[in-house]
Amino acid sequence: MSTVPGALRAAVPPALRAAARRAVRLPEAALLAECVEEFFIASGPGGQHRNKTESGVRLTHGPTGVTVSATERRSQSQNRGAALERLRERLAAMGVEPKVRRATKPTRGSKERRLGEKKHQAALKAAKKVWD
Repeated sequence: MSTVPGALRAAVPPALRAAARRAVRLPEAALLAECVEEFFIASGPGGQHRNKTESGVRLTHGPTGVTVSATERRSQSQNRGAALERLRERLAAMGVEPKVRRATKPTRGSKERRLGEKKHQAALKAAKKVWD
């Protein structure tokens, strides 16, 4: 599953997040029915067959506005399957609600350890000054 940056997930409005969750559960045919499917000429290795046929697939999911494309295969149907898989991954990541971060205080023990280390370092520096 691909990862989506936390900033991107946090910016998703609740209505779009709910639409993404609903779309992930749809069967393949129903999900494709919600998408606008575009075919284009994909560049790269594969020879004349790839360079002259519209084997690249771009899917745009209408309710959420998510767009994915697949161009790595010479076959349009294989690219459609890859694009549909990517769309499901992106929608699943979009549907995840990020955890709310809560500020915490340092424990008393950690404060004491930190201050003890500072005192120790200060004592070492003071000892060095005596020898200089």
